Amino acid sequence: MAIDPAGSIAGEPLMVDTHCPYCALQCAMTLTRDADGEISVAGRDFPTNRGGLCRKGWTSPELLHRNDRLTRPLLRDAAGIPRPVSWDRAYQVIVDNICRTQQRYGNDAVAVFGGGGLTNEKAYLLGKFARVALRTAMVDYNGRFCMSSAAAAANRAFGVDRGLPFPVSDLDDANTIMLLGSNVADTMPPFTQHLTGAQRAGGLIVVDPRVSATARLTAGGSGVHLQPAPGTDLELLLGITHVVLTEGLINNDYLDRRANGLAGLRRSVADLWPERVQSITGVPAATIREIARRLAWAADNGGCYLLTGRGVEQHVNGTDTATAAINLALLLGLPGSPDSGYGTLTGQGNGQGGREHGQKSDQLPGYRKITDPAARRHVAAVWGIDPDRLPGPGLPAVQLLDRLGRPDGVRMLMVHGSNLVISAPDSTALERRLDDLDFLVVSDFFLSETARHADLILPVLQWAEEDGTMTTLEGRVVRRRAVSPPPGEAKSELEILHDLSRRLGAPSPFPTRPSEVFDELARASAGGVADYSGIDYPLLDSGATAHWPYVDAGTPRLFGERFGTADGRAELVPVRPTEPVDPVATGTGLTLITGRLLEHYQSGAQTRRVDTLNASAPRALVQIHPTTAAGLGIGDGDEVLVDSARGRARCWAELTTGIRPDTVFLPFHYPDRSTANRLTPAVADPTSGMPEFKTARVTVFRVAAIGAL
Repeated sequence: MAIDPAGSIAGEPLMVDTHCPYCALQCAMTLTRDADGEISVAGRDFPTNRGGLCRKGWTSPELLHRNDRLTRPLLRDAAGIPRPVSWDRAYQVIVDNICRTQQRYGNDAVAVFGGGGLTNEKAYLLGKFARVALRTAMVDYNGRFCMSSAAAAANRAFGVDRGLPFPVSDLDDANTIMLLGSNVADTMPPFTQHLTGAQRAGGLIVVDPRVSATARLTAGGSGVHLQPAPGTDLELLLGITHVVLTEGLINNDYLDRRANGLAGLRRSVADLWPERVQSITGVPAATIREIARRLAWAADNGGCYLLTGRGVEQHVNGTDTATAAINLALLLGLPGSPDSGYGTLTGQGNGQGGREHGQKSDQLPGYRKITDPAARRHVAAVWGIDPDRLPGPGLPAVQLLDRLGRPDGVRMLMVHGSNLVISAPDSTALERRLDDLDFLVVSDFFLSETARHADLILPVLQWAEEDGTMTTLEGRVVRRRAVSPPPGEAKSELEILHDLSRRLGAPSPFPTRPSEVFDELARASAGGVADYSGIDYPLLDSGATAHWPYVDAGTPRLFGERFGTADGRAELVPVRPTEPVDPVATGTGLTLITGRLLEHYQSGAQTRRVDTLNASAPRALVQIHPTTAAGLGIGDGDEVLVDSARGRARCWAELTTGIRPDTVFLPFHYPDRSTANRLTPAVADPTSGMPEFKTARVTVFRVAAIGAL
């Protein structure tokens, strides 16, 4: 039933079951609001977290009582100072700027940028708003920075993109799990309980250039840590595949029944024998053979899973690298098997659902292609408009952002649920383009680094102030429930989009009640790949398990009988190594890896405001090997500058033998001069649009040595 978040004001405590505001594990929790309005949190039993929470989850209520919340619309005056204005004034300014911009430059001069943390309802309505109210093709979201390469690879191999096509708990009984490019011990700590079976069997295989917290789980005979050179995961996977093929370790019966393209794949890896791959990756040839044999053995003896994360995807060849992992899994017969599988670990809280219902530039609700005439007719019918009114595909995030402020590009931008100044590549150049816009609107609940550039800032609701749904990394739709009333004049994006669409004369209604928006989403998704048509709020409130596709029942496990392709068979897609974006590091040059910390999440706009989290990791530390640091005259704790062809970041040295001597690691959560994405190039995978975040060539200098501040 619907929860009234004001229920505790009358003196009665209010308890609601909901889910964590952070990662796609969506750990279950219970929030209690007492008579004084204070909110406490307790872990709740759920298959992904089994009652546990990480420190971000335990401290999440602290965000609800911050005194720096945005509570009124803020409009910059002639002097550039943000001043409070009424909602009517804010709406009128937005509508005036939309009309002025589109009349002068065309519909696509107004763009919308969304986020993978928005609820399904908000993501859906945002995509509808762009295409129906604005009639612009220019809509995309920050999920392009997280997961898009794995999605592209899964779509072309399986015909379906669902991060984990099986429940997380299926991992519990596996004797071998290979994790490539994912530091789950820091990014989603409760996930590690699902690795303990593989650890006990000595079969946890972690691929990471760093000795990360996850890599340390392989110690004591629990598994193997492979430490390839950054950007060589593709070659490593191709080398393992070569061994599986040449030693006859493939599952011939499975391939005969369920996959196409074996001959072409065999030819494509013929020249990537282990010794050659060793010379590229640094991983010993004997280890490559050992891993191939272990995976093949495990596939025949009680459970083998291959899991990928951002470390192998955030490259210009990320789609090909994820494809190589899928090819290896198919050769071993893992996808769709009852005790084995392949999957990818979605990062953002609603990274899965956020890309299914219309935020992506090339998609309509239900994971439909916007270029498909039948998909356009179906969605247009739900919206009550002519299909010809719908725009065509727009541009993926990096290309869209490159058009900001250009005379023939995007002149006005509306941002929802994304802190681009921290999360986008080549962020210094992006800041200049934001300032070149004619008008920038940012909806947020704190004054984020991106909101600082906005002409108009709209205050919106946080996770515990709204109802809605999220879709976990395993394709399970879960309920988010409100426990706290909105602060001040803050509004839900659903209400904002409704009010704006009405003022713009949109020919389709925009509901404001989350349950009504979800019902419309379900109708729009019906018959699509991500079919939610059998789900509604009463079903979710009953505690039912709802993995999509869900028509008459859910689908916890995909691919048991067939894949989502036209013939029901998976496609083995040959891929080849590519040249790096930056020149190979020489002399004092180093390779930069960016990533996350245990204490912080994404751009840090939330976690840097939680005192206990920020106290644990208050500033940006660049990890550097002691031998490398000694050669550069850098000591532990020294202030340093990290330079690339794009820009410069200021941070502090953390010496550790847990990183390769040719590599440095910098977390991307920090603002201003410590922003890691000042250093990364704004180039992207041609298939997925995923930026290259993991192989920027940099030099590191001790500040005192060069007299810089």
